[in-house]
Amino acid sequence: MNNPYPHPIIAREGWAIITGAVLAALVAQVLVGSSLAWALWLFAVFSIQFFRDPARVIPAQENAVLSPADGRIVAVEKVQDPYANREALKISVFMNVFNVHSNRSPVDGTVRSVQYFPGKFVNADLDKASLENERNALIIDTPHGVVTSVQVAGLVARRILCYTQAQAVLARGQRYGFIRFGSRVDVYLPVSAKPRVSIGDKVSATSTILAEF
Repeated sequence: MNNPYPHPIIAREGWAIITGAVLAALVAQVLVGSSLAWALWLFAVFSIQFFRDPARVIPAQENAVLSPADGRIVAVEKVQDPYANREALKISVFMNVFNVHSNRSPVDGTVRSVQYFPGKFVNADLDKASLENERNALIIDTPHGVVTSVQVAGLVARRILCYTQAQAVLARGQRYGFIRFGSRVDVYLPVSAKPRVSIGDKVSATSTILAEF
C-alpha cells in the first residue's frame, strides 16, 4: 500500500530555511569567496537532508502499530499514560538531527483530543524528557483501544508542529506533524499490545511495525 497523502520530497516546513540558506551562501560566494561561503553551503546541504520527507510503504497488516517517526527505540516499557489516565505499553522513538522529522499517525482512528504542554528542552534521549519537555499529545480512539502519540521537543528542537485536531480521522501513515531539529515521539498502547521492537532498534516512520494489537 502506498502512502495515503501526496507531499513534496522536501518538507514544506523547510522551504523558507533552505531558500534563505542557499541565497546567503550565494551572496557570500560572490562577495567574499569560498572562505566564508563554504560554511553556509554546508548549512544549506544539512537543511536539505533534514527536511527531506520521503514517501513510505504502509504494511498491509491491519493489526499493526506503525512507527510515527524515523529514529532509534529508546523505551519499551509498561507505564502510566498521563494523557489518557491508564496503564499502557510505552514505545519511544528518539530522532537525531540526521533523521527525517515528519511525524505520521501510527494507527487508523479518530482523534479524541489534542493536548499541548509547554516545558523544558532537555536531551530528548533522556527518559525525563517525556514528562518535562515541551510536548503535544494526540489521544486516538481505534477499534483496538486507545492510542496516545506524543511529540516531544528536544535539546535543540524548539518548534512542534501539529496539523490535526479533535474529531479528525487519521489513517495509518498519514502525515500529521513535524518537529524541528532533534526530538522524540512516545506512543502509548493498550497493555495487551505485543511489542515488535527492542531498545536500540532503528526504525522508519510508517514502514516499521512497532507493535501488534
